[in-house]
Amino acid sequence: MPTYDLHQHLWPGPLVEALSARTSPPCLRDGMLLIEPEGAFEIDPAVYGLEACIAGLDRAGIDVAVVSCPPTLGIERLPDEEAEPLRQAYHDGARAAIEASGGRVLALSMARPLDGFVGTMLAADDLADLERIAPALDEAAGRGTFVFVHPGCPARPPAGAPAWWAPVVDYTAQMQRAYGAWLVRGSDRWPDLRVVFAILAGGAPFQLERMQARGFDIGGSLRPTIYLDTASYGRRALELCLATFGARQIVFGSDAPVIDAALTLDHVRSFGQAAAKAVCSDTPTALLA
Repeated sequence: MPTYDLHQHLWPGPLVEALSARTSPPCLRDGMLLIEPEGAFEIDPAVYGLEACIAGLDRAGIDVAVVSCPPTLGIERLPDEEAEPLRQAYHDGARAAIEASGGRVLALSMARPLDGFVGTMLAADDLADLERIAPALDEAAGRGTFVFVHPGCPARPPAGAPAWWAPVVDYTAQMQRAYGAWLVRGSDRWPDLRVVFAILAGGAPFQLERMQARGFDIGGSLRPTIYLDTASYGRRALELCLATFGARQIVFGSDAPVIDAALTLDHVRSFGQAAAKAVCSDTPTALLA
């Protein structure tokens, strides 16, 4: 049974070309990625390419990556006439990467389910307006695929904030809101739709006791259709989540190449062969079935 990393990012050639052709964020210019509101970042697009992805899988000892285009680029915040060419470039490139990968890569579509993709990625704050995204959720449920919820563009950080502010403070807050919204309004409406929340839903499961103290029935959080990915967390956080949910709701995700897969994978493997097999193989296989 193969092992999986459910949370990797891929920028296929057509997307890199489309971003390079733009003159306003999100765009690539002279080796810099410009995104709003975070600013400019030096970047090598090859690090996000297929060859680098497969090389990273080999180093980590993982068989298959499920790749995506992250909502943090801000494509979904653009007017549709600007966003759609970028989506199309990603989708065309991702399909080509899947075909060229020899089974090492699967992919998530952007914003809506599409043929050839194992699931669909949505930004965390999309879940605040379920009516707007209901058509995508209805179609995903009808197709029997899954939805992956990922942080989107952050709010502008306070003056003088350190570089880690957005990924640590803003992204986790987005994911906690998304997780809460799904428990309250989404899971009953789409009871069979499988949903994966990135970065352990921003640590939202850590709040279950507080939610219960405030009168929320936390039984809904144990639905077998709700999954959490492990990206960026270590042993203490994983231990609490495994004790709460068991391995059947936890899937391995790394956020590579933004974060080295070994950062979290070494902690997952430290729980022993049975736990690592469940998180990296058994549960992802069931999710993808």
